[in-house]
Amino acid sequence: MDASGIAQHLFAFTVLSLAYFVRGVAGFGSGLIAIPLLLLWFPLPLAVPLVVALDYLASAGQGIKERQAICWTEIWPLLPFAVLGVVAALYLLQSVDTRLLLKAMAAFIIFYAMYSLSGKAPEGAHSRWWAISAGGLGGLIGTAFGTGGPFYVAYLQMRKLDKSQFRATFAAIFLLDGANRLAGYFLTGILTLEFLKTLAMALPVMLVGIYLGGKVHTTISQEAFRRGIGILLLCSGGALLVK
Repeated sequence: MDASGIAQHLFAFTVLSLAYFVRGVAGFGSGLIAIPLLLLWFPLPLAVPLVVALDYLASAGQGIKERQAICWTEIWPLLPFAVLGVVAALYLLQSVDTRLLLKAMAAFIIFYAMYSLSGKAPEGAHSRWWAISAGGLGGLIGTAFGTGGPFYVAYLQMRKLDKSQFRATFAAIFLLDGANRLAGYFLTGILTLEFLKTLAMALPVMLVGIYLGGKVHTTISQEAFRRGIGILLLCSGGALLVK
């Protein structure tokens, strides 16, 4: 491997370490951090499925470990619309300018981050009818760009889950939704042997990041957790908007 290849791999390992440390702390955010940075050096057909597959494995670990905190009643309303979003994404990727979808997603992320950081959230939980838009957009944007998490984050925050319920429920959502995405990638021939080799190399990096982030999670207050999510979304949305 030449110097350029070594630098490329070191860059990828650094990005993935940071992304999954954040995932360990917040319960989400790996795709928002990893994908915009990985796309600087890697093609989209590799970067997005790689992070989706790593997120799926991370969600399996978190979901099993924290299964008692999962709020299943918040998950079931999302799933039918997430499936529709996956199907729509597979169609749109072949017929619509993906840059337009990316800018629209970035604008939504920034808007919601500013709303969250303003501290003006109502006392009561929002209606479950928001599951229609959250599930549909989460499935669509997640399949197209690997960053559908903010839509599920927005929904779970609207439902007023505490930080432990939030982490566990988000992991369960992604475990179910991620299976649909991976099935779509498999059917379109993206999950090749070369891809699986790359996934195997990235897996230890993800596990270490998740473990260290989980240690930090237990020391963070509910308010700091909420504001940290808002800042993360704001930065990620800005990065996607200027990409």
